[in-house]
Amino acid sequence: MSGTNNEQESLQPQENRIMDSFSYLCMWLGGGVAISTFAVGSSLMGVLSLFQVVVSLLVGTTIIAVVLLFNGKAGNKYGIPYPIHLRSSFGIQGAKIPGIIRAVPALVWFGFQSWVGAGAINVILKQLVGFDNIIVCFILFQLLQVILALYGFKGIKWLENIGAVFLLLSLAFMFYTVFNKYGAEISSNVINVEGSWGLAFWGGVTVFLGGMSTLMLNIGDYSRQYKKGSGSLLTGSIYWIALAPAMFFMGLIGLIVTGATGNSDPVSVFSNSIENPFLMVVTLIFIIFSQVTTNVLNNIVPPVYVFMDAFKLSYKKSVILTGILASFTFPWKLVSAESAAGLSLFVQIYSAFLGPILAVMLVDYFFIRKQTLNLEELYDENGPYKGINYAAIIAIVVGAIAALIEVQLSWYISLLPSGLTYYFLMKYMKSSQRFTVHSEKQAVSKVV
Repeated sequence: MSGTNNEQESLQPQENRIMDSFSYLCMWLGGGVAISTFAVGSSLMGVLSLFQVVVSLLVGTTIIAVVLLFNGKAGNKYGIPYPIHLRSSFGIQGAKIPGIIRAVPALVWFGFQSWVGAGAINVILKQLVGFDNIIVCFILFQLLQVILALYGFKGIKWLENIGAVFLLLSLAFMFYTVFNKYGAEISSNVINVEGSWGLAFWGGVTVFLGGMSTLMLNIGDYSRQYKKGSGSLLTGSIYWIALAPAMFFMGLIGLIVTGATGNSDPVSVFSNSIENPFLMVVTLIFIIFSQVTTNVLNNIVPPVYVFMDAFKLSYKKSVILTGILASFTFPWKLVSAESAAGLSLFVQIYSAFLGPILAVMLVDYFFIRKQTLNLEELYDENGPYKGINYAAIIAIVVGAIAALIEVQLSWYISLLPSGLTYYFLMKYMKSSQRFTVHSEKQAVSKVV
């Protein structure tokens, strides 16, 4: 790694924070504008009415903001990334398991969104110079994102600050275009859908949560870059204000476009529905830019840190490995119309494993550790956190089994069983007692 990457992107505690409130807001706005949300909206066509989708989006965004706030507290307080935070609950070796679980969906979304961006590039090049080869565009687009990721969070800050306003204005324009173009179809195919406020509605909320449930886990990778001293109200408001418009516009555009045209490919839809060549190119540039901002932030950084911790790779090598693996997720299959329902199911299934990990992390930090961590012990490979804490492993298995009973509600169902299982095992399971030594010492010292 270069000197800059050693300072800014290592697994060591982050002391030099580079994000103020404005930059942090822009970062989450850029990261929230994801084509994956378009795909999620598409999957709800015929399942929920337009109003029900709007409510599910708002409920999902609120839950996301609250979880990001609380699970990001350790990263913000101690400056530690996700793989290190996991050590307090899973152990140093055990942390690799939830780390890899977190990395897999990031790689899938990275490949998916890169293929969408490459499709937009291909359409622009075909329109302007007659070049038509999406494979070449995909390879070059992957290389571009990997290069940008090599600049670390300083590059992310620059990218998101510049792109936030453009992305927001483009979203509003796309939303207006869709309503103007498909008004009649929206009324008959979207608004008049009967839908359900029961299982289908909460399944819709789960799907929208699923797209961000990965970030709920590794929020520490980002909150460690945010300045200290910001209150909970301000931080929580930043998450909600940044994510609400991005998820709202993208989700509804996906729903409306699919309902009106039967096509869930955003590049195909906008290249064919916008008659003005200039506006069409601008819209496709938005799609390209949104893939870059989302992938660099949401889908490259998380697996990079995981690979650094699990395989002891450098930051540079981890970025390159992430780019290569994402290319082998068959993204050309994921963007097809017939894959929309399968993609939704994939989100619900992996949420069944991410929910339990989140529950373990929250119970560990707030109820077992009382928001107090010993960084020296977390970084000591031969210290009290050495090995695997099987209380955490058993807890996520229990939560995942419970969640898979009803996949549509997987994320919610998994939380309580995992949290309670972890709490009681940490209290009464002998092999896990050594993982609580520090927290018990802290409790005694506070009393004294």
